[in-house]
Amino acid sequence: MKVAYLGPKGTFSEEAAFRYFESDHPDWTMCDTIFDVLEAVKNNQVDQGIVPIENTIEGTINVTIDGLLSQGLHIEGELILPIGMYLLGAKDTKLENVKEIWSIPPALSQCQDYIHDLKAVVKHFNSTASAAKAVKESGRHDVAAIASEWAGQVFGLNILDRNIQDNLVNHTRFIVMTKEQKVNANASKTMLVVSPGEERPGVLSVILNVFSSLAINLTWIESRPTKKKLGTYRFFIEAELGAHEMNMKKAITILETLGHHARVLGSYSTTKL
Repeated sequence: MKVAYLGPKGTFSEEAAFRYFESDHPDWTMCDTIFDVLEAVKNNQVDQGIVPIENTIEGTINVTIDGLLSQGLHIEGELILPIGMYLLGAKDTKLENVKEIWSIPPALSQCQDYIHDLKAVVKHFNSTASAAKAVKESGRHDVAAIASEWAGQVFGLNILDRNIQDNLVNHTRFIVMTKEQKVNANASKTMLVVSPGEERPGVLSVILNVFSSLAINLTWIESRPTKKKLGTYRFFIEAELGAHEMNMKKAITILETLGHHARVLGSYSTTKL
């Protein structure tokens, strides 16, 4: 089995991929961008791909949900990865000597209070992993990187401090994608994209009422432009029910009877670490 994931080495995406597929021992393909992962799956270069779709703090990753549609892919599973920000330094670096902190802007923003208390200046990198690698290669003992514990292990850095993010309840949700849709009789969630038949006041309320009337709990709703006409949207909806369940089948039938187009993007279960 071949699996694609978002690089470079030492990223949270690599950790998610290795943890989700650790018992399968796949052949890995590391990609430069999320879109590259999606294309690798579409073009049959790999059997599966894993990419982030949502973060507690940063929200939805739009390139992922847009790519699901444009590449015609399906969701087979999801992984919830706890995100802990670690301060990493070279061997013999002491916390009190750190004057600069290196990382990507989102990671730095998630640790603003900690950085302020440390009175350190920041330097931007294009990934937490590249920041960790740069600290390793710098040979300096007055700099540190904000990255994952995984990155510390990959690049042989010491942990100077743990869980330094301002919000300790931080998770990233990853989805596992395939080109062919598979039936999962044990699935506990379903993701749909619903395109309204016509744009009119209250159309989203009508769509949501279909699920409410069938007592289907929704765990995620996201609107995205159709890219056909200004002001027109489609809705990504995740329901806490498998696509094989009778009430989910009823919901899809009702939506289509009302003139809306409902497409199942995947039916799957959640893996939590």
